[in-house]
Amino acid sequence: MTMTLDAIKENQKVKVIRVSGGWGIRQRLGCLGIHPGDMITIKKSAIMRGPILINIHGNQVALGRGIASRIFVEVIV
Repeated sequence: MTMTLDAIKENQKVKVIRVSGGWGIRQRLGCLGIHPGDMITIKKSAIMRGPILINIHGNQVALGRGIASRIFVEVIV
C-alpha cells in the first residue's frame, strides 16, 4: 500500500516508491540521498505537525511536512 512519508508512524521502515514534484524538489531530495528504491527508517515524527526525522544511508535528515508529503513510500513488514 502506497502512502506519503508524512503519514508514517515512528520506528517504521519504508521503501521510497516515487517523488512527486518538479525538477527542483527531486534535485534537493537527491542531494539529501533520497531516491526511488531507497530504504528509510522514521526516527521521530513531531506531534504538533513539526519536522520528521528520518534515517537514510546511515545519516539522519530532518524533513518538513510539505516535502515529506511529496515522497510516496511503501511500508516494509
